[in-house]
Amino acid sequence: FRMDMLLKQEWTDPRLQIPDDLFDIGEDAVALPAYYFENLWQPDLYFLNSKIVEIATLTQRFSSLTLFRNKTVSYSARMHAIVACQMEFQHYPMDTQICPLNIESFAYRFDKVRLKWGDAGVSISPELKLLQYHIGEPLALKELNVFTSEKGGNFSRLVVYFRFERQIGHHLIQTFAPSTLVVMLSWFSFWLGLDAVPARVTLVVTCMLTLVTMFTGLRSDIPPVAYIKALDLWMASCIFLVFAALTEFVIVKVLDKRYQKYKSRLSKTHLLEANAWCNCNNKIAQNKQQWPKLCWINDKGKEKVLWREIDHMSRIIFPTIFVIFVAIFWPMLLFSKSNV
Repeated sequence: FRMDMLLKQEWTDPRLQIPDDLFDIGEDAVALPAYYFENLWQPDLYFLNSKIVEIATLTQRFSSLTLFRNKTVSYSARMHAIVACQMEFQHYPMDTQICPLNIESFAYRFDKVRLKWGDAGVSISPELKLLQYHIGEPLALKELNVFTSEKGGNFSRLVVYFRFERQIGHHLIQTFAPSTLVVMLSWFSFWLGLDAVPARVTLVVTCMLTLVTMFTGLRSDIPPVAYIKALDLWMASCIFLVFAALTEFVIVKVLDKRYQKYKSRLSKTHLLEANAWCNCNNKIAQNKQQWPKLCWINDKGKEKVLWREIDHMSRIIFPTIFVIFVAIFWPMLLFSKSNV
């Protein structure tokens, strides 16, 4: 992540020789040109997990230098930094990232330079607005004495932890709502029947391609990771439900073909009455049984056809499965987010 910050450092150097006429009468501090900083001892701070750090410039560097009578030096600079952060995307797009910023002296060990946070610590501008994240006050400020094997000694280190909480509003509108509508649209195929085969196939296949295209675009928004994200689970479930609707159509079509062949065979052998394609008298029962049973007469004397019953049940089963999935997915996601 990129940071724009005002970094203020203060230290006391007893070796400084300051002429008395440098200060105005009654003044304990004097502002010096920033280039004087090059002539002073510096604590050589650096950001351990930074990729790029630079002082902001326009016509000159945005920095200031103040010298006090007690030989305290105050240096402030407007800086830009790109800081590395090990992010975890298991809960994406409701993830919360905890990113540390580590500050350490590069050459001076702990017994030479000891770093401490100032009274103000780290403050974040209340006007700061991020596009996808909400950032609050820093979680913690730490002052550590850390052994560094690369430099062979103990060094003073300052650590501040930032909490970035992703805002879900964008993904509700761009991801979850559209994918839910596409899944619901695929259920309309259960009402079309087999007399509208092209329309039914086109509807389900279009829903499938829409979800796959949406999923591909969403995966390009974040770095590739080896584990499954919450968004992957959601989109995979939506795709599976649409694929199941397509599979249901194939099964229904196959059963309908068997049913038509069954009717044709029975009509040729005159095993059924002219006005009924399916009955359950003893003569039929003694013939070769069909499995699955393609048709039957219910208790009310109405003919029931298997493929039609599957379509009717799918109108209830598919929405029920999706509602159960949503009722499990969102509470688990919200619970895992609250524990971060």
